[in-house]
Amino acid sequence: MSTLARFQPAFLTLAAVGLTPIALGYGAAPNVTLPWMFGIDASAVNTRHIFRAVMGLYLALALFWLMGARKPDLRIPALWSLVIFMGGLAAGRALSLLLDGLPHPLLLIYLFLELGFCALGWKLLTAR
Repeated sequence: MSTLARFQPAFLTLAAVGLTPIALGYGAAPNVTLPWMFGIDASAVNTRHIFRAVMGLYLALALFWLMGARKPDLRIPALWSLVIFMGGLAAGRALSLLLDGLPHPLLLIYLFLELGFCALGWKLLTAR
């Protein structure tokens, strides 16, 4: 195992712990957090439903990353899922920047974090 690869469990744990409050912010109480954080009206059932589904996806992936941090046989699949997830989020946000303009500043921070986690995850995947 390379020196860099030894950081894989800590990296997966950090990503899972960091994603959990974001997930909860989107879905635990969307009618409270979304208007407060982003000015999104979450009074419609469909809006709350979508954001709670997103929360479930985020939490499921965070759980998988924690499992990968603990179980060596799941580590590489967990890293792949992290790279794909963070890369997909960043790509969607980049597309939105081009098509829609600047979002709330917190969402720009998310974009930079996603790019960083994607890049570092890729580095950890390819470390020999």
